[in-house]
Amino acid sequence: MIDDIEKLSRELGEALLAQNLTLAVAESCTGGLAGGALTSISGSSDWFMGGVIAYHNEVKEQLLGVDAAILNTKGAVSEETVLAMAYGAAQLLKTQAALSISGVAGPTGGTPDKPVGMVCFGWHLNGETTACTEHLEGDREAVRLGSVRRALLGMLNMVRGQTP
Repeated sequence: MIDDIEKLSRELGEALLAQNLTLAVAESCTGGLAGGALTSISGSSDWFMGGVIAYHNEVKEQLLGVDAAILNTKGAVSEETVLAMAYGAAQLLKTQAALSISGVAGPTGGTPDKPVGMVCFGWHLNGETTACTEHLEGDREAVRLGSVRRALLGMLNMVRGQTP
């Protein structure tokens, strides 16, 4: 999985550079793993601006501009939240592209409505923001790494003009 994440990071960087785009990340359950994967690529400072680890809801609200009403009604793990996180990261870091991740990595924290492995992803590119929810299998590490992989793949697809 690590090799795949490195390959996706490299391909995403090349695609961003080809279109003269910059990227930001907003991470919750992955705690900086996506930013770490991107910065492991030599030359990433040409296209990666930075990110926000918004683990607590107050950070989602105060730094990324997620509306408290969304967090109160939909929760931190929701498509509405990751849409706002991606948009907020792009605005905060003045990028054309941003990705966001929020989920339940486990092994605790799951509920019947939001079980362990449920992860929401958001992508923002040139004013368009989209999201999806997936259910990932495995332990905490597998869910976190799988989340990074999916977020990078979605952003790469979007930069290439495809569905995330």
